[in-house]
Amino acid sequence: QVQLVESGGGLVQAGGSLRLSCAASGRTFSTYAMGWFRQAPGKEREFVAAITRSGGTAYYADSVKGRFTISRDKDTMSLQMNNLKPEDTAVYYCAADRDRMIPTGLPRDYDYWGQGTQVTVSS
Repeated sequence: QVQLVESGGGLVQAGGSLRLSCAASGRTFSTYAMGWFRQAPGKEREFVAAITRSGGTAYYADSVKGRFTISRDKDTMSLQMNNLKPEDTAVYYCAADRDRMIPTGLPRDYDYWGQGTQVTVSS
């Protein structure tokens, strides 16, 4: 089992940047594919980005491609968010998939979740 804790959310103006972190503890972090998801009020949780166990390959939703960068090291995963837009406003969650080497964009495929961190982008 792995415990996940997000940090780094906040309020930023459109065009600004934020860096989210997801600290992992418990079982060996490198055995999990990891992902970032977000959920805005009244909307379903949606895929943002994911990264393989090794960190060698990353995947992005079309809406964030070219603006967000996912990365990982020994026990932390990060999401660098640049050129933020008001439509990026949401609670952001990190998640761990224990079964797949190649992560998916489906929330149901992830086994462990953090508590979420709020990102608010003002226009």
